[in-house]
Amino acid sequence: MQTFVYARVSTAGQTTENQLHEIKAAGYVPDTVYEETISGSVKADERPEFLKMLDTIQRTRTPKRLIVTKLDRLGRNAEDIMGTVKRLAEVGCGVRVLQLGDADLTNGAGKIILATLAAVAEVERDILIERTQAGLQRAKAEGKQLGRPKGGPWIQAEKIRRRLNEGASVSMVAREFSTSRATILRINEGA
Repeated sequence: MQTFVYARVSTAGQTTENQLHEIKAAGYVPDTVYEETISGSVKADERPEFLKMLDTIQRTRTPKRLIVTKLDRLGRNAEDIMGTVKRLAEVGCGVRVLQLGDADLTNGAGKIILATLAAVAEVERDILIERTQAGLQRAKAEGKQLGRPKGGPWIQAEKIRRRLNEGASVSMVAREFSTSRATILRINEGA
């Protein structure tokens, strides 16, 4: 059986060494290792090394498995992880996650684990939405202004136009009013 390993860290100051050690300590001998330094917030199908690995796995005709140390190596959220596992299962690749007791996510028990994770993720999203809405309602009831603060450079539009008419450059005025050149140009055009 061909063994693929995917190890990911978020920053350049980190190393995949511990992940690779953990996989070898679990008794796996990797045939191919893919290592990547990329944020976990990036979807799996937007990670260059992960995509290379998927392509290789899809072209491999012998029995194969992918080993990762933690579930979050497979994607940024439950939906992303489930999509990744499904893609791998469709090409006959087992997916083993050491963090879950070396569970294979492509068999019956693994599918139950994934379904449970998806349900938990959905509940977490719902709770977050409820909290956000409650917080907005409370702030509104307290008379707080919601959204972007009013004004900004638009309140000072006359001063900005005056400075430009005096011959000041757009860049100079943008610096004076701590805003972008584009905003100064829009104000000058009367937008």
